[in-house]
Amino acid sequence: FTVLVIYIILGMLYESFIHPITILSGLPSAGLGAVLFLMLFHIELSVIAIIGIVLLIGIVKKNSIMMVDFAISARHEGMSPEDAIVRGCLLRFRPIMMTTMAAIFGALPIAIGFGAGSELRQPLGIAVVGGLLTSQLLTLFITPVVYLYLESLSNTIGNRWRYLRQGKSA
Repeated sequence: FTVLVIYIILGMLYESFIHPITILSGLPSAGLGAVLFLMLFHIELSVIAIIGIVLLIGIVKKNSIMMVDFAISARHEGMSPEDAIVRGCLLRFRPIMMTTMAAIFGALPIAIGFGAGSELRQPLGIAVVGGLLTSQLLTLFITPVVYLYLESLSNTIGNRWRYLRQGKSA
């Protein structure tokens, strides 16, 4: 349900059906990383771990928005899709890494789990750290590729739609 709401809000923001899919394309890698790290440390998928995965949705979505938003702005200025997303990745790499590292280092003490009641909070920390590590590695590669494919698909559909509309009006 959360992902659907995010899709609708992003669709209204970008006035597109395609770009929200591009932004949300990094979410599976975050969820997969969280679950793999929980399995690696032999921790069950609890409600607290699911809260960590929901937290991941926001962080990973923000990273993708940084790249895609810059690429969309560059496209409006006349850049090609390839140049726009490459430039977006290069210029947004540092802020993406800074926010991801801040979140990882903030969740690391929770993942290590010292102190009273740490057994309750540890799944959240491990889910966040594991999800961020894997999504950071994969999102920097997945999002640009998905952007280029969906931008190409959008142009193809748009060209066919214009062709069909011209044929009916003639």
